[in-house]
Amino acid sequence: MSTALEVRPDGTRNAITRVWVPEVPVALEFNGLSYAVMMATPRDLEDFAIGFALNEGLAATAVEVSDIAIAEVEQGWIVRAALSGLGIDKLTERVRSRVAESSCGLCGIENLAEVARALPPVAAHAAIAPEAIFAALASLHDRQDLGRKTGAAHAAAWCAPDGAIGPVREDVGRHNALDKLVGAMARQGCALSPGFVLSTARCSFEIVEKAVRAGATTLVTVSLPTSLAVTRACAAGLSLWVLARGDAVTLVNDGAHRGA
Repeated sequence: MSTALEVRPDGTRNAITRVWVPEVPVALEFNGLSYAVMMATPRDLEDFAIGFALNEGLAATAVEVSDIAIAEVEQGWIVRAALSGLGIDKLTERVRSRVAESSCGLCGIENLAEVARALPPVAAHAAIAPEAIFAALASLHDRQDLGRKTGAAHAAAWCAPDGAIGPVREDVGRHNALDKLVGAMARQGCALSPGFVLSTARCSFEIVEKAVRAGATTLVTVSLPTSLAVTRACAAGLSLWVLARGDAVTLVNDGAHRGA
């Protein structure tokens, strides 16, 4: 919390007190190997580690991510976890390829191929009624503790088919918020479908990728999508609603009736 100066068009100046959303480096280590450093909000970091591992394909279930230890250090935070299962091979390959990136001219090609890789098809699912989306939007604000205090945090929520809101996770990064939600649901042994994921973020292709790979069948975002996000959602069969507001919501892809 600190004091700032608010200046209005008429020249009025007021000293105001604001709470800033926390943003710090969070290092993720698996099996003693450094995997990534993310700029994130240091809360729900156990959910973050599990959801990140699931979305990265390092783990197939939450039980494959164990012995999570969280420590605050001078430069930020470190989250250490143990991996079991097939994700160990992907972990070591990722570390090996990252070391080679500075001298390898093929890494860009490999990364482009990864982006173009087909997503798993979304499971058959029932359509979500617009009324359920409006109900979720109406109650989400009261569940955004960090968002209300700072006005600068993204939220990701799981909502039941009728719009009742379940777990909500917040972070300065929209991808991190979704990772935390995926981790929270996995720890509880709950699936993302039936129901829908509600994100306060712009619908980038990464949001679509994470939602699909985590098992969501319907994604709702408060902002518009990118062209690649739409392409990927349509190809996978993800039901996608965007520009969700209290008075309107836009259906981009009706995956529930694909092929009908």
